Formats: sequence, structure tokens, C-alpha cells
Amino acid sequence: MNDTPGWASPGSAPLDGQEPGAPGPAEPADRPTGPDRPDAEPTSPGTKWSKEQPPPGQWSAPTGPTAPGQAAPPPPPPGPGWGTPPPPGPPGGGYGGHPAPGGYGGPGGGYGGYGAPGGHGGWGGGWGGPPPAAKPGVIPLRPLGVGEILDGAVSTMRTYWRTVLGISLTVAVLTEVIVVLLQGLVLDDTGTEVLNDPDATLSELGDALADTTLNSSVVLLLSLIGTVLATALLTTVTSRAVLGKTVTTAEAWRDARPQVLKLFGLILLLLLITVALLAAGLTPGLIITATAGGDAGVALTVLGFMAGGVVAVWLWVRFSLASPALMLEKQGVKKAMGRSVKLVRGSWWRVFGIQLLATVIANVVASIIVIPFTFVAAALGGDGIGGLLAGTGDLGWTFLVVSGIGSVIGSMITFPITAGVTVLLYIDQRIRREALDLELVRAAGTRGPGAVPGS
Repeated sequence: MNDTPGWASPGSAPLDGQEPGAPGPAEPADRPTGPDRPDAEPTSPGTKWSKEQPPPGQWSAPTGPTAPGQAAPPPPPPGPGWGTPPPPGPPGGGYGGHPAPGGYGGPGGGYGGYGAPGGHGGWGGGWGGPPPAAKPGVIPLRPLGVGEILDGAVSTMRTYWRTVLGISLTVAVLTEVIVVLLQGLVLDDTGTEVLNDPDATLSELGDALADTTLNSSVVLLLSLIGTVLATALLTTVTSRAVLGKTVTTAEAWRDARPQVLKLFGLILLLLLITVALLAAGLTPGLIITATAGGDAGVALTVLGFMAGGVVAVWLWVRFSLASPALMLEKQGVKKAMGRSVKLVRGSWWRVFGIQLLATVIANVVASIIVIPFTFVAAALGGDGIGGLLAGTGDLGWTFLVVSGIGSVIGSMITFPITAGVTVLLYIDQRIRREALDLELVRAAGTRGPGAVPGS
């Protein structure tokens, strides 16, 4: 390029009736060019034009002043996307007069055009939110809501019903058979009759209370053993269901067997802590009642029982995730309790509410099943329903067998709900605090929406 401006000056308009960029009429060959032209404007010495000089008539300043009396074109409306729109161009179309459709301000709404309706990923495209979380199994791998935890427990029972109901049925049958045999052959039910007798002496009432407490303790211990076994096996099933992987009863037992004794120790330790707290709350009131008597001792006993109960519930919730921590992390009793305290810290009310809701649901379902069987058993027994309601009915074999069948069916349904909610709540707390969802995605091998890149 020579030193003279052989291009049209910046901002000059195209010739009248000539399209932008079209070549002008041919110049006479003998017409002088350069600075010797008669109509050439004077230039300063040393003026040079850039090599990137645009073609004639194709460039205009985006913010240049408008002609007198002419209104500036309105800027395009802001779209729903982020950022600031580019400066408006001339009314002819694209930025700076370029007629390419779909550019900034163009009506075509091209790829990435500002303000274009339905644009794809451009200024006006907006943000559609994060991709959905991966869901290889019964729950999405992200922080869960209350409904998702309950639904995950039910989905586990529904999807893997052969394994879940098989484990629950086996444990419930074994437990209930032992309870029925003990109640029919060993345990004495005369304590209930003595407690309902208004003419019973203090010694008879003491013996009856001791017998009733022993019977209830034996039944509670057997039920606890069944609950521990069901929880140990169903924890493994639920953890595999989160990853969308099936597990047989034999595989669940093989995985849970090394931790079963530790789980028994954990449950017994929690029960001892609960009993100790209740006894500590009751002792002052009982001592005052025995020595001084009066309403003050009774009131103190009630207040002590309530205080001990509140502390026991508080500790029970703090340790409520120790069972899945012990089974899934292969921890000892002490470390599992410490893990539960760490996971529950700051979320006590949430954990308490979810556990309470699951317990209420399980008990309601169990009552719906057990109560009709109990009335049927009483009707088939010797004293009928009236004896059952009065508390004087004889617990014969017919009553024990029929009511035991109802208890088996109720336990078969409630075991998966309580165990599943506890395991899923443990997983949810680890997702919230330790980003466990990333490890679960890798373990599941998920590559769908929400999967970790490169996993």
C-alpha cells in the first residue's frame, strides 16, 4: 500500500444508488491520481493508513453522532441473559452496517444473537439451572428432602422386595416363635391379674410387678435382637440399593456378619445409657417420697422422670446414626458413636424430626395390622374380646399364635422402613457434610446427567 489514501475516508457514505461494497465507475485512464488530483484534499506529510483499513463505505462508528433533526435508533431491549448488551448499530441491520442476519441486534435471532427469542446459549438465552443429579438407585445423589428419604426407604422395599421382605420375614418369624414359646411355657401371666385386683396386698403387688417387668424385659430383649439382626442385614441392602446394585440375602449376611456383635454392643450400650439417665432422674423423687412422703416427692419424681427422658432423647438422637456408621464404615462402637455425633451436630432437630416421623409411620402401619389380629385372637380365645378389654383374658395358645402372626406381618413391613430411613439419613448427612455424592457417583459408574467428568 502506498502512502496516499487510495480508500474512501472513514465514515463516508456509499455513492448514491450504489450498494455498499460495489465497485464504482471506472476512472479515466488519463485522470491524475494521488495528491496531483485537482479535487484531492490536502494531506499532512507522513500520513499513512492502516493495513486493516475497511473497504469503502463499509465502516461506521457505532456511537457516532446522528444527523441534525434525525432521531437515534432505539437500543434493543435487554434479554433475560446476563451481561450488558452491545451498543446499538445503525437501523440497517448488523453491527456497524454489516447486513449479516442474526448478528447483534439482527432480527434473525441467529446463534448467540443478543435479545433473539429462543436463541441458543447467547445473550438472551438465560440460564436453565444445574443439570439434574445422577440417580443410579433409589435416591438422587444430592442432598435429600424428607419426602425423598421416606420414598427411598419404600422404593428399596418395593424394588428389592424379595431380599428385603425375605430378611424381614425370616427375622420376624424366628423372633416371634421364641417369644410365643416363652410366653406359653415359661413366663407367668398371673402378674397382670394381681395388678388389676384392688384387694391385692402390697407384697402381692410387688411380686406381680417384678414378674411383669421380667416378662416385658425378656420380650423386649428378644425384639431387640430381631431388630438388630434386621438392621444389620437391611443396612447392607439399602446401601447397595442407593448405587442401583442388587444383593442377595447370603451376600448381605456375609457382609454384615463381622459387625453384628459390635452392633449388639452398641444397642445394649445405648439402652444402658437410657436406663441410667431415667434412673438418675427418678432417684431423688423416689427417695423423698419414701422418707417424707407427700405431694412434693411425687412432683419431684415426675419432674425427674421428664428431665431424664429429655436428656435420653437428646443423646439417642445424637447417637442415632451410629448403627449405619458401624456397619458401613466397619468402625468400632466408640468410633461409630463419635461419627454419629459429628454428623448430627448442627442438624439435631432435622434428624429428630425425620426419625420421629419414620417411627410414627412404622407404628401406625404396625397397629393397622396387629390390632385386627389381636381382636381376632381374643374372639377365638376363651374369655373373648370383653376379657381382653378388661385385662382379665387368659393368654392361651390360640391367642398367642394368632396375635403372633399379626406381629410377624407388622414387623415384616416396619423393619425395612425404620432401617431404610436411618441408612438414607446417614447417607444424606454425609452428602451434606463430606460430599459423599461424588464418591457414590464414582462407585456407581454413572455417566448420565450430574456424573463426575472423567469418573
